[in-house]
Amino acid sequence: MTFKELNIIPPILKALEQENYTAPTPIQEQAIPPVLEGRDLLGCAQTGTGKTAAFSVPILQLLSKGQSGKPGKRQIRSLILTPTRELAIQIQDNLKAYGRYTSLRSSVIFGGVSQKPQEVQLQQGVDILVATPGRLIDLMNQGFVDLRHLEIFVLDEADRMLDMGFIHDVKKIVAKIPSKKQTLLFSATMPPEIAQMVKTILVNPVKVEITPVSSTVDKITQSVYFVDKENKQKQLVHLLEDKSIASVLVFTRTKHGADRVVRDLTRAGISAQAIHGNKSQNARQSALTNFKNGTTRVLVATDIAARGIDIDELSHVINFNLPNIPETYVHRIGRTGRAGLSGTAISFCDIEEKPYLKDIERVIGKTIPVVTDHPYPMLITTKPPEPAAAQGRQPVQPRTGNPGRNKPRQAAPGRDSKPRPGSPAGKSGSAPRPAMAGRTQVRGKS
Repeated sequence: MTFKELNIIPPILKALEQENYTAPTPIQEQAIPPVLEGRDLLGCAQTGTGKTAAFSVPILQLLSKGQSGKPGKRQIRSLILTPTRELAIQIQDNLKAYGRYTSLRSSVIFGGVSQKPQEVQLQQGVDILVATPGRLIDLMNQGFVDLRHLEIFVLDEADRMLDMGFIHDVKKIVAKIPSKKQTLLFSATMPPEIAQMVKTILVNPVKVEITPVSSTVDKITQSVYFVDKENKQKQLVHLLEDKSIASVLVFTRTKHGADRVVRDLTRAGISAQAIHGNKSQNARQSALTNFKNGTTRVLVATDIAARGIDIDELSHVINFNLPNIPETYVHRIGRTGRAGLSGTAISFCDIEEKPYLKDIERVIGKTIPVVTDHPYPMLITTKPPEPAAAQGRQPVQPRTGNPGRNKPRQAAPGRDSKPRPGSPAGKSGSAPRPAMAGRTQVRGKS
C-alpha cells in the first residue's frame, strides 16, 4: 500500500515524498483511514512504529480541508498533549515537515524555558498546538491558551503520563476542552487507570494494536552479562574498548547513576553525556545533538528522559541497570534495529536484578543468551542478608512533646519536571538524633 492509496491530499503527499516516506507503516496504514473519517481512535503501539505520522498526517489533512481562507485570528483547532519536552519537539518538527505545503501553523510549548517566546507565538495564532501538561496549564491559567474551538485532541504516550505523575494535569485539561471533538489516544501499555480514561474520553473508538510486545525484539541481537554491581562500570568500559560499537545508548535507573556513569566513562577517555530530568532543556538538546552527529559516542539516559529520542542509526543499547517493568525493557531495546537495520542490546544483571530478568524473558517469550566469557564474572551469587531492622530490631519510637515538631512539610508541586529529592532528616549536632517517624519523604523519579 502507498500513502496515495490512503487518499492523502497532494500537498501532504509531496511533503512525505521529500521526507523519503514511501509506504505507510502498519499503524499508519490502519490508523489514518478511520481518523480521516472522524472516528475516535485508541492506538496501542510500541515506540518506533511510526505513530507520530499516524496522527499528524490525518490531522493536517482534516484541518486543511476545514480552512476557508477567511480573515481573522487563527484558533487552536488541534491539541497534541505529550509527556516530555523531547517528544513535543519531535512531534512539532514532524508537523512542520509534513505540513510544509499547507497553510496551517503549528507551535510547541513546554516547561523549563522562558514562556515569553511561546506567548508571542500563541498571540500570533496557532492551528495545531503541541504541549506538555504543566506549561499548558500555566498558559491556560494566564489566558494565553483558548481551547474552546478545539476539534481534534491527541493524548500521546498516555501510560508515560501516568508514570510521570501528570495524569491529574491531563484530567484538568480534558475538563477544559469541548465535549464534542475527535479524540485520539495512544499508549504502549494499558494500565487500569489508562483503561478507565479510555472509557471516559473516547466515544466508540476504533482500536489499532500493532506488534505485540513479544515480537518487537525478534530482529535485535540480545545478550546478558551476569556481573556484580560494583563491577558494572568496569564491564562497560571493557565493552566500549571495541571501536566497532559506534553509537551507544546506555540506560540507568536513576539520574545520579547516569551522571556517575558519564564521569567514569570520561575518565576512561570515552566521550559521553547524560540526559535526564535534572538537566536543563538546552543541556538535553545539546547532548542529543552531539550524540546524533557523532561528537558524543555514548548517551546515558533514564527511561523518562529517553522517551521521545528518535535516532535512526543506533547500533547498541546497553542496560546498565535492568528495569523492573518488562515492557520498559522492550521500549529501551526497541530504539536500536530500526528501519531494517541490525541492532544489538546488551544487559548487565546483578544478583538483585535476577527476578527482573525472569520477568523480561517471560514477556518476550525467549531466554536471553548469557555471555560467560568476560573479565568480571558474577561473584555474589546469593542475595545479601536483610537489614538489621528486618531481623527483629525495634524501630525508633517517635518523640512526644511539642505536637508541632514532627509535622511533615509538604513539597510544592513542579511543572514538567521531576520532584526534587527530600531534604535531610535533620541538621547534624553534637550527637546524632534518632529518626523521627512521620517524616514525609519526597521521592524523585528518573
